[in-house]
Amino acid sequence: MTATARRWAKLGLLLVVGVTLAAAWRLGAFEQVAEPKTLARALVELGVWGYLAFIVAYAVLQPFGVPGTIFIVAAPLIWPWPIAFGLSMTGTMAASVIGFSFARFLARDWVSARIPARLRRYDEALERDAFTTVVLLRLVLWMPQVLHWFFGLSKVRFWTHFWGSVLGYVPPLLLVSYLGGELFDASGRVQTTGWPALAGLAAVSLAIAALTWWRRRRTAPPKA
Repeated sequence: MTATARRWAKLGLLLVVGVTLAAAWRLGAFEQVAEPKTLARALVELGVWGYLAFIVAYAVLQPFGVPGTIFIVAAPLIWPWPIAFGLSMTGTMAASVIGFSFARFLARDWVSARIPARLRRYDEALERDAFTTVVLLRLVLWMPQVLHWFFGLSKVRFWTHFWGSVLGYVPPLLLVSYLGGELFDASGRVQTTGWPALAGLAAVSLAIAALTWWRRRRTAPPKA
């Protein structure tokens, strides 16, 4: 593909993204996903089409501002936990891929100016051990938009990012899907009984990250 063709392809994709977001705003999609309870009600009304609506809305809206936690909290309010987990994983990965691709292929300069300094310090870790770093950042930080963009701007390969994200997402999404109603109320707020489980997940995530960092320091060659 020539440079001119690539430029037109990027412009076309940007146009598609812009039109999709404008249509979502016009149709009231952002209001529908304002909180898990509202989203759950809208999806229930769609019946079997709610599965597809959930994934499409998650994939399109989350990379551009809608918190992913709204979707993963709403899912177990509607469906049994295995279905909620499958839909949450599918939607989260679709959103991650779209956010990654948006930063890598469409809007590098615009995105680069919006990456916080606290993420940029992981550039060296990504170059040294990309897969492990992706897993740990997904495990600890989950799916913020800026993390999708950060990976897209980095030198990490697409499939390294994809499978590392899958592995990092499984523990938190499985926990939220399985315990859903015990962790959050219908408005998405953490219930009193849910704090111990969330604290345990955070402790395990941080322990894995600390152990990995320690092992990396032990095995790293000494600097000259």
